[in-house]
Amino acid sequence: MTAFVPAFKVTMDDKDITIPVTQRLCSFRLLLTRGDEADQLDLTLDDADGKLALPATGVKISFMLGWKGKPLVDAGSFTVTEAGHSGAPDQITIRARSANLIDTFKQQRERSYHDTTLGAVIDQVAAENQLRSGISDPLRGVEIPHLDQTHESDAALLRRLGKKYDAVATVKSDTLLFIPINESRSVSGKELPTVKIKRNLGDQHNYLSSEADAYSGVRAFWFDDDHGMRRSVVAGVAGNSKRLRTTYASEDDARTAASSEWQRLQRGLATFDMTLAVGDPTISPQSPVQVSGYKPQIDATEWLSKSVEHNGSRNGFTTHVQFETKTEAADTERELQNDPDEGITGVIAKWKDKVSKKSGSQTAGALGNPKTLKHVYASKQSAKRAANLEWEKIKEVREIIAENNQG
Repeated sequence: MTAFVPAFKVTMDDKDITIPVTQRLCSFRLLLTRGDEADQLDLTLDDADGKLALPATGVKISFMLGWKGKPLVDAGSFTVTEAGHSGAPDQITIRARSANLIDTFKQQRERSYHDTTLGAVIDQVAAENQLRSGISDPLRGVEIPHLDQTHESDAALLRRLGKKYDAVATVKSDTLLFIPINESRSVSGKELPTVKIKRNLGDQHNYLSSEADAYSGVRAFWFDDDHGMRRSVVAGVAGNSKRLRTTYASEDDARTAASSEWQRLQRGLATFDMTLAVGDPTISPQSPVQVSGYKPQIDATEWLSKSVEHNGSRNGFTTHVQFETKTEAADTERELQNDPDEGITGVIAKWKDKVSKKSGSQTAGALGNPKTLKHVYASKQSAKRAANLEWEKIKEVREIIAENNQG
């Protein structure tokens, strides 16, 4: 069946070498990532007749992958970093990598940016490293009043900005991309289509949910110069919230930090990886993926591909994909600075059973100066639960206010 015959296009320093590579191909491995790690292409070629020459390091390789009769997918360009020969049987192995942040942006710099935008910073870093700039529109206009780069490489700066704005910085096809982690766009800026995967296409899969011990939100502190005090914002729900250690210079910075960290935590609540028995070259890092035929909670989750690995030979290939949950930008709220229940020592919740006609009240905390809930509950148990929840909420607000005042 032609639908399951792999097809390739390989060029080396702009010379098409597809035919000899395809004829001699023993195996290939193509690893595509979304972060500051390099994409990697490994080729193993048959050299039984001894006619193959070892490629020089630094040579450029472009690689396209697909199935015969269907359009090929451009996997990008790579630079040969290793070339080896082994035997018997005699084989040549080639390892090529794409540009990565650590190697490309390793020069340390001393500079500051003032009254600028995130787009202008990314444009400048890209231009200084002979790359095109590919910052996403939602981030381009973000205002940056002041930003210091002190004894810091551009790679470290990009990672720091990526963490702050929940974005990923990476180099693809000579373009410095800086896009929100949840945004699914190609190097050219086009929105990536949703990939639909049915259970019968898979060979193996592994799903893990870790919601039991999850945080309920993220709190970030900032210093209010106008009032001379520390305040806080929360993304998600305060309850069992994670506290960020940094006290930020402005409320906007605190909101950005809390929202970014909350999204990162949400993405880790469930992980999913699978191997497709018939490889799919259209899946790339950042592809939105919809799966079906698994457990209901797996099928209902919006997945985002994190890394993609194609393995195979001229006879066929498989695709292994690692996913994480796709999240939306989180709303952040300023937390209370004054206790709305000052002096309250406990909570009373009244109840009345319509069937038995019995009634009473349940309490939480102390009865010195209690707060009585307006609602009359239908059972003793529901009244007790309501009193406990309200008292825990009051104590939590007080803990937040006390923690803010410690700053």
